[in-house]
Amino acid sequence: MSRQLSPGDFTGLAKDYSRHRPDYSPSVLKALLGLLNKPADAIDFADIGAGTGIWTRMVYAAGVKSIVAVEPNEDMRSNGIADCRHTSIRWLAGNAEQTSLPTDSVDWLTMASSFHWADFETATREFHRVLRQNGRFCALWNPRLIEVNPLLVEIEAHLDTLRPNIKRVSSGRSGITETLTEQLWASPYFDDVVYLEGRHVIEMTPARYLGAWRSVNDLRVQLGPEKFDAFLSFVEQRIADLNVIEATYLTRAWSARRRD
Repeated sequence: MSRQLSPGDFTGLAKDYSRHRPDYSPSVLKALLGLLNKPADAIDFADIGAGTGIWTRMVYAAGVKSIVAVEPNEDMRSNGIADCRHTSIRWLAGNAEQTSLPTDSVDWLTMASSFHWADFETATREFHRVLRQNGRFCALWNPRLIEVNPLLVEIEAHLDTLRPNIKRVSSGRSGITETLTEQLWASPYFDDVVYLEGRHVIEMTPARYLGAWRSVNDLRVQLGPEKFDAFLSFVEQRIADLNVIEATYLTRAWSARRRD
């Protein structure tokens, strides 16, 4: 039986998150690095709301100079530290509003699948403080592009039978992403806002696909433990005869330059 969580609390979900959540588009990562006007090995990087470090490790593999991962949730951070034990990634407790990072300390600061949990005004002010001159902030998400797979459309539609008009908080294709370009351009802290997106396909085993669903917070909160367990049972039945689920993901990224 699932337990009731509060919005944004991933306690108890970290192992599934770490094992089953997908990577982001490698092409989007390359494009984002290209906006920094520095070679990768000269970039000091910070990942805020780093979770278990899925995106953090991708940036590490790109060869940046230094990385600090900031994560408020102890369960997620502990799993991230374990997953990154063979890297030089440094982990800190903190959040978007209070990163605990020094002023003018990084060239690139990101929030991957987590900026929707932050207070926009307080967080962007904090990022402006932490970033160096011409440094860039990037918010990115990695939602599934379910329209290209009828089975995934059917599974998503089943949510409405459990709770009509359910609102996905962290899907990356709703909520803050609908107005983020305008919000960043209007911010006194950032300019030169660039939007990028890239598709990538991940072939998942049924166990991984189900594990990715188990790692979701917003559905657990809105459905409650019993209905969420019923949804997982439905998914498990629908994919029982499959060896592979082909999931297309759409990495969406907003990059903005620090205003002087």
